[in-house]
Amino acid sequence: MKHRIPVAASTVLSLFAIASVWAHHSPSAIFDMAKRISVTGTLTKIDWVNPHIVMEMEAKGEAGKTDHWTFESNPPSWYRSVGLARADFAKAVGQTVTVEGVRAKDGTTYGYMQKIKLPDGTSLELVNGADPK
Repeated sequence: MKHRIPVAASTVLSLFAIASVWAHHSPSAIFDMAKRISVTGTLTKIDWVNPHIVMEMEAKGEAGKTDHWTFESNPPSWYRSVGLARADFAKAVGQTVTVEGVRAKDGTTYGYMQKIKLPDGTSLELVNGADPK
């Protein structure tokens, strides 16, 4: 009986940990995967951090109003694997980029980036095995 409680507690905690990892890797929980968007604007910031890089940009919205967009993306290791580095994004800050992706289900200006076109013409689709073009 002594050992049953710690084993049961350990099992329950493990299941919670697995569930949180699984939820983290499900973009469809946050983003409307059926509605692809395209946003062209000025890249204002890049956070090259794990588990996903985060980009911020300013773009003209409806009625000419400037919208602040935040896009989540793949991890830095993925970009390195296709030959792009932090410096490639850093030199694009302050310049025009086009991002395609999916928008948050809550309608905010938060999205998950699926493709980017950098100022130098480099275009990258964020899927496994993709190469910059």
